[in-house]
Amino acid sequence: MGFSLSVNTNPFVNRFAEPEDLIATLSEEVGIGHIQLVHEFINPSWPANTVKRLTDRMAKACAQKRAKITSVMTGPYGRLNHFAHPDAEVRQYYLGWFRRMADIAADLGAPAIGTQFGIFTFRDYDDGKRRAGLMEMALDCWRGVAEHAKSRGLDWLFWEPMSVGRELGHTLKDAQSLQDWIDAARLPIPLKPMVDIDHGDVTSPDPADVDPFAWAKTFATRSPIIHIKQSTMNKGGHWPFTAQYNENGRITPDALIAAVRAGGGGANELCLELAFREREPADRSVVAALRESVAYWAPHAKTGYN
Repeated sequence: MGFSLSVNTNPFVNRFAEPEDLIATLSEEVGIGHIQLVHEFINPSWPANTVKRLTDRMAKACAQKRAKITSVMTGPYGRLNHFAHPDAEVRQYYLGWFRRMADIAADLGAPAIGTQFGIFTFRDYDDGKRRAGLMEMALDCWRGVAEHAKSRGLDWLFWEPMSVGRELGHTLKDAQSLQDWIDAARLPIPLKPMVDIDHGDVTSPDPADVDPFAWAKTFATRSPIIHIKQSTMNKGGHWPFTAQYNENGRITPDALIAAVRAGGGGANELCLELAFREREPADRSVVAALRESVAYWAPHAKTGYN
């Protein structure tokens, strides 16, 4: 199959809202046909009739532009405790919320949904007994999501390794150990990692934990989607692949793809997950920066239009 390229819609949140506008911009101006949709565009907590109407509009817009929603995940305003919340009623709420996200994904033809495995408070993470108990509860929640997602025809779920311990998966070893534990639980459909090459604990004594190529290689066969962005030594931001940032950036398509292939991968979805400040000129640069980033990667991965 080869590599595919997609765009995460984080940088479009608040800048776009209508499905037709979003999809037309991605298709015609950015030049991408593979889209990782974030929940802010169709929020599972909205009234059911609103969700259905916007989902139908999104599906129609994609069909008209030959675009595909490759997955659905939480966006910039969804970095919450979710299944690691210490209150049982809150966890139950999010179980229903993610089941509805699975419904949205199914209606859009997307095979997967995801978020962080669970985000812990300082208190819950620092107390080993509380943390262990909440890990089991979080896994039970994921099982509940997996059961419903499977009934709706989804193929898999994903969790995102992060950069601090309480958000889980902050080192290569921790991410691997958590995934081994998840695999042993044998959920109804697989729950897989979705690594980000610019994540990792900057306080780790192991330099591999902040090496984008080490993450790409180590999880090449376990992470169907890999979040990518231009990376610098100081990990200063979710930079685009534009001439300005490529000049001092560490990531090139040849180097990253070589790392994934060295780890046994070869059909991964490389997903551009970028961020832009709500300040000028950054605010109005989003579309142009995404277009340049897609063009930079297009010779190396399928965009849906090449």
